Amino acid sequence: MRRRVSERYTVLLTRTGKEPKAFSFRPVVILLALMTVFSWAAVTGFLYARNVSLHRAQAKLEDLSRRARELSLQLSRQKNRNDQLADEAAKMLTDLDALEAQIERLRERAGLPKVKLTPVKSADNDGKGGGIPLDTVGLLRLTSERIKALRSDLSTKVEPALKKTLKRESARPYGLPLRVHTYIASGFGTRRNPFGRGYEFHNGVDLPAWYGTSIYATAPGVVVEDGWSSIFGKHVVIDHGFGYRTLYGHMSKVLVKKGQSVERGQVIGKVGSTGRSSGPHVHYSVFIWGKAVNPVPYLSTPSYAKR
Repeated sequence: MRRRVSERYTVLLTRTGKEPKAFSFRPVVILLALMTVFSWAAVTGFLYARNVSLHRAQAKLEDLSRRARELSLQLSRQKNRNDQLADEAAKMLTDLDALEAQIERLRERAGLPKVKLTPVKSADNDGKGGGIPLDTVGLLRLTSERIKALRSDLSTKVEPALKKTLKRESARPYGLPLRVHTYIASGFGTRRNPFGRGYEFHNGVDLPAWYGTSIYATAPGVVVEDGWSSIFGKHVVIDHGFGYRTLYGHMSKVLVKKGQSVERGQVIGKVGSTGRSSGPHVHYSVFIWGKAVNPVPYLSTPSYAKR
């Protein structure tokens, strides 16, 4: 078989006034050149496409990074806000502890039994008992529940009972009916009859003072009796409410009338020695629901009135 000799092509380039130049080449060279050009174009196109995709990916990555930073800042601000709310809720709970203690004292003052108003949880989620960590929402919910419980207790129980207690305390007589130095010349109870033989029951205390010394009401109330009796002479009886009444005897002058309202510390008469008396003094009696009681505990000022 005869081997085919590679063909060659000649290209002549001519120029006016010049000798032509001839270029001789084989077809395979053209093919290789074309393949090289196409390969370069393909590689260049691929690299360009890759470069465009890379730039797009970088731009998208930068956008995602920016959004991630913004979200991180938002989360940080939210965390700071949550921490601030948690601190405020914890402080409110501390303040509520102090407020609840004050309300408990008011309940005691009002004569109400002790009660625990703080919501408590007896066990954790697995039923083993112990404390349950509270997040900010839990703290705020607990605070809201305690405020609601305290408000309800104050408005429905403590306030009405305390008003009644304050009225009762206001009606309770206390202090001396005199504003001068004095002493108990004759006390409450059984004593020798100062005007004869035997013994008698003395339903009050005798407080000596100079003739004409002012006598003061020991509690607010209404005068239910002013007049004369063989025992107390010129005297005044005041009804203070809640079962309390006081009697002031042996006056030289009565300065109030029956049905008149008087205030604590108001002058109601003057010291004298009228009635069954051996010298100027005021006989002072305290009655509770019509029964005479020892006035001595009522001569001192109670602690609640000193505040």
